[in-house]
Amino acid sequence: QVQLVESGGGLVQTGGSLRLSCAASGIISSPNAMGWYRHVPGKQRELVASITRSGSTNYADSVKGRFTISRDSVKNTVYLQMTGLKPEDTAVYYCNVHIVVVTTGYHYWGQGTQVTVSS
Repeated sequence: QVQLVESGGGLVQTGGSLRLSCAASGIISSPNAMGWYRHVPGKQRELVASITRSGSTNYADSVKGRFTISRDSVKNTVYLQMTGLKPEDTAVYYCNVHIVVVTTGYHYWGQGTQVTVSS
């Protein structure tokens, strides 16, 4: 059974930094992609950043230059280094892992970790 365990959320002041981690277990094949989404009540969940198996990254325009995604393929762990945090970054952040088995893709989600940025 695939499990994603997130850590690193919390309360920080504007301009501060946080590092989120997401460790995946129970995976039988290397993830095709790993990423972070965030959700604010009343809004749609949005992609924050993603990284493929080859290391290609993708960022939401709102976080470019401030957030950095990375992964440890041996540990099946993905990280999100967040700097220059703003109140609008306040959200629940969810880890996502995309795995392809033969020709079928599967998405798995973490339980979410709260990030709160105070002004």
